[in-house]
Amino acid sequence: MDKHIIITIGRQIGSGGKSIASLLGERLGIPVYDSELITRAAQKSGLSSAVFKVSDEKRSFLGLGNIFGSVRFGDFGRNMLNDGELFRIQSETIREIAASGDAIFVGRASDYVLRDMDTLDVFLFAPLEIRSRVVAARRGISEKEAAEYVTRQDKARRDYYNLFTLGDNWGVASNYDLCLDSSILGYEGAADYIISFGRQGGRI
Repeated sequence: MDKHIIITIGRQIGSGGKSIASLLGERLGIPVYDSELITRAAQKSGLSSAVFKVSDEKRSFLGLGNIFGSVRFGDFGRNMLNDGELFRIQSETIREIAASGDAIFVGRASDYVLRDMDTLDVFLFAPLEIRSRVVAARRGISEKEAAEYVTRQDKARRDYYNLFTLGDNWGVASNYDLCLDSSILGYEGAADYIISFGRQGGRI
């Protein structure tokens, strides 16, 4: 059986994670799973995809004290689930996809979920001022507002990752094969570098 190419992308907000993942997918001919993963998890569980979207979105403003609290999703079939169960469903979906073929996963602690598999784990970051400019342009807000938003979102991602990985710290270099400042090479250059690194290391 041929070895599957599995790449996981962790990223700070505004560092171009989704764009770089898309470039990797185009150049390698590999499907990228991000928002699609939510839909597949919903199909697997029989729940509305809106349940998963709300779960993702509410982490930006709910504290850790609410993570395992039951949340009523109103018009989404009134499903009573906590985030731990949603994470389990998504994790099972990630593992099934990885077992069936080549894939690139963006976020959702996929490096941890697939820790027992032969993967290329990448973490993308960039200076706050650069990421703030990217987010300001994307959202049509001031750079000051964007910096505050970026800081909040980074914290939400860190809290989510660290909670479900039992403290396997988000963004810590030792957790990844490659940590890359995307502002140095740009998105195209970062994608080229990741591919070169993966090939030299036998992961691609």
